[in-house]
Amino acid sequence: MQFFSGFSLQNESYLFNEYLSRSDYSVVGFSYGAIKAFNHVKQQLASGKRIDTLQLISPVFFQRNASKFKKLQMLTYTKNELAYMSQFMNSCFDPYEKKIVEHNETTIEELEELLYYEWDLEELQELVDKGVKLEVYLGKKDKIIDVTGAKELFLQVATVTCIKDANHFLQIN
Repeated sequence: MQFFSGFSLQNESYLFNEYLSRSDYSVVGFSYGAIKAFNHVKQQLASGKRIDTLQLISPVFFQRNASKFKKLQMLTYTKNELAYMSQFMNSCFDPYEKKIVEHNETTIEELEELLYYEWDLEELQELVDKGVKLEVYLGKKDKIIDVTGAKELFLQVATVTCIKDANHFLQIN
């Protein structure tokens, strides 16, 4: 299994142990890492490599958010990165207790990619048509992404598991 971490994170896969496919032919992406995982799978398939499963855990989904929201996020990050990241992490764990996670340095370019990324239904369908099982996991209490929009889009091509009381990290308490 290859795992792609969320924005500003590293080594957080332990939080998702109960959901992870541990096969050598599985790729998993959490939040921002879902974009990286998706692109990795496309590249692997293009070069003739085998991928059986792509798991997207709380994949970034802001394509229905207003431009004003995205610009405000960028501005707030630019003005005070530390305060922005602290609030961001608190929102990821809300409404439950914060767990210990390792952090990586972030860039404004990564935040911009995260906020402005748009999932392409045709590209997702191409993966499925090539035999990749697509699994999406969403927390209904996620305060980061547009859960409803993500669910509507991914249900067209994937098995979507919505966890009723879960947050962005799929915690339920």
